[in-house]
Formats: sequence, structure tokens, C-alpha cells
Amino acid sequence: MGLFDRFKKGLQKSRSSLVERLGGIFKSRKLDESVYEEMEEAFIAADMGVETALALVDEVRALAKRNRIENAEDLPPLMVEAMRHILEETPSEMNWAKEGPTLVLVVGVNGAGKTTSIGKLAHHYLEDGKRVLLAAADTFRAAAIEQLLAWGERAGCDVVRHSQGADPAAVIFDAIQAGKARNVDIILCDTAGRLQNKSHLMAELAKIHKVAMRELPGAPHEVLLVLDGTTGQNGLSQAKVFKEVVDVTGIIVTKLDGTAKGGIVLPIVHEQGIPVKWIGLGEQMDDLQPFDAQAFAEAVCRP
Repeated sequence: MGLFDRFKKGLQKSRSSLVERLGGIFKSRKLDESVYEEMEEAFIAADMGVETALALVDEVRALAKRNRIENAEDLPPLMVEAMRHILEETPSEMNWAKEGPTLVLVVGVNGAGKTTSIGKLAHHYLEDGKRVLLAAADTFRAAAIEQLLAWGERAGCDVVRHSQGADPAAVIFDAIQAGKARNVDIILCDTAGRLQNKSHLMAELAKIHKVAMRELPGAPHEVLLVLDGTTGQNGLSQAKVFKEVVDVTGIIVTKLDGTAKGGIVLPIVHEQGIPVKWIGLGEQMDDLQPFDAQAFAEAVCRP
């Protein structure tokens, strides 16, 4: 299955919801301001939020004027282009270390699909020929270590771990030393997902940062926040909170195949200024895909 087909299949619910709302707007109508107003309402209903919906409509309006579009039915290709422009405001490529292992911290609230995403990332990079090591630094949550061990076994890579309740920074330290010794390409680190006590989480992540920077130049090279796509605007709120706690460099949006709220990807990029780097389009190992703005826009906007 090609990239566009994967996105189209995984975003079917989001596409059906938006296209259904827009279908009546575009059919046999001259392009006027009422069309743009109804389009704005459809974007807001698709979980894009008011600010991003306005920006998207303004972009479509400018493109229509530039291309001298007169009929509403000619707008869908312009929507794709406008959406792509917004999504490309931030680069979605992963940042890699110039030498030595690349260290990636994966953060997010419990239940968002954090550990599962790490397992799927491991599978992706192993399939790509990379040497991968996992670090079980979520020592707070019961069964988190066992869950990561299971994913490591399934993907086919080793897991550095301590016992439950151990110092997460010590796990990261050991993972970095193991990564250097084994000449791995990437270390994927699971971290605690509790936000109830922000100050505690902030202190824990700050310590992890300090150890990573000391032991590995430029680390952490990525801090990826995992958001559950089914939560819609609540995911945007989580992104704001985590930005206060840690320097988030990218987003993984999970479970988009099970929701019509795929529009949440746009305000994450446009309003929070954080690139979406991966999206979850299903439950299989290879259903976590690198984000592609063109494929996403086409999959969501085109019937």
C-alpha cells in the first residue's frame, strides 16, 4: 500500500466527516462570502479550532482570488494546498545526532499510546536497517517496564531497565552507555506520564535532560509528545501543558483511524508551533507512519 493510500485508509472517518459537511456547501454554488462562512463552520466542527479554521479559510480565499475561481465546486484542490501550507509551517523530519546514538525522549499522559508508539518506532527503524535500543525510564507506573519489554521482544531489540521505583535518570545513563558500547543508531526512551504533579514531572525530566546532555552531546535530540487523536481539542490542551514542562520538538498523534477528529493535527502545528512527526493510522506494527503534509491534506479533503 502506497503512502497516500495508507493515509486515506487511516483517515477515513475524518475525511468522511469533513467531506459530508462540505458537500452541500460546494454543490452548484457561485463562490461568495457565505461559502467561506460555512466552510469555516465545517472546519471548526472538524476540531480545527477557531484560530486555525480562520487561517485556513483566509488561505483558501487568497488562493481562489489568485486563481480567479468563481464556483465553489472548484475549491477542494485549493483546500488541499492551503492545508499543506499550514502543515508545512514546521519541519516534520526527525533530528539525528551528527555522531553517536540519537537519543529520543517520548513523553505523554498515560493511555495516549506512548509505549505502543515506542514499540512501533523501534519496528520502523529496525526495518530501515537501524540499530535500536529501548530505555524503560517510566519507573513510576506499575507494569510500564513489562509493557516495554514485551514491545522490545515483539520488535526485536534490547531494553535497558531497572526495577520499578528506580531513578529514571539512572536508566537513561545506563542506556546511553549501552548505546555507545553497542554502537546503536537510536535510543528510544519511555518516560513517566503523570501530569497531576507537574512540578515533580518537570524536575524528573530536567534531571534526565541534564544526564543526557552530559553523557551525549546534543542529547536529547528529540522530545516527542504522544497525543491520543480521539481526544480532539483536549489533545491541544495537553500540548500546551507539556510545552510548559519540557521542550517538545515533535508530536506523535495516535489512534487517528478510530476518530473523525483528525483536524486536531492542524492547530497543533499552527497554534502551538510544534511539528507533527508521526501519526498512528491503525493497530498493526507498520501503521505508525512518518507525517507527510501533502498526503494528510489530500486524505482529509478529497472525497
